[in-house]
Amino acid sequence: MQLALFDLDNTLLSGDSDYEWTQHLISKGVLERDAFELRNSEFFAQYKAGTLDIYQFLDFQLASLAQNSRADLDTWHAEFMATRVRPMLDQKARDLVKRHQDQGDLCALVTATNSFVTGPICRELNIPHLIATIPAQVNGQFTGKPRGTPAYREGKVTRVEDWLESLGLWWSCFERSWFYSDSLNDLPLLSQVSDPVAVDPDSILRAHAEAAGWPILEWHPR
Repeated sequence: MQLALFDLDNTLLSGDSDYEWTQHLISKGVLERDAFELRNSEFFAQYKAGTLDIYQFLDFQLASLAQNSRADLDTWHAEFMATRVRPMLDQKARDLVKRHQDQGDLCALVTATNSFVTGPICRELNIPHLIATIPAQVNGQFTGKPRGTPAYREGKVTRVEDWLESLGLWWSCFERSWFYSDSLNDLPLLSQVSDPVAVDPDSILRAHAEAAGWPILEWHPR
């Protein structure tokens, strides 16, 4: 048995779905441009620098889910998939996922971006399992807060291990395990698998990958 884990943003996607979701809502007038565009860019820069406070970011990112109806959110998300997500999905990403599936590997998408945003993207890629930050709900309405451990940095390792445990599995059950990522924030999970792969990595991850002899894929260079 083998395991294949995939980061989403700037890995399988040639962009960041979290950032683009907020930009999509701004473009529709759902969020005020002056109030949200600068803050969105600030959080994105913090993420790339490895300094992001995930709970501060989630307060920002999940607020729009709590402030709007599920029907409206679903409509906006369908537009988001058509205009922003599918153009960021190239054939290389689809082929990589399919190659692991054809090998019979257990596959999962592992992303810090919340599951409302990423669920349809996961289905678009035909990946059967999603490990994402979970936006809490009460009676079907989003609360604006996360539930459980965000799938971010060390939290990705925790969430993957919880998922494997729910299947009656553990790391040692796998002959090989892959994780594909672009970000220094994913070093904890990259260091856990037997076959870490850097995809268009940021400068810190690139230096680490080169020193460790990890493969580097150049798909959509920064």
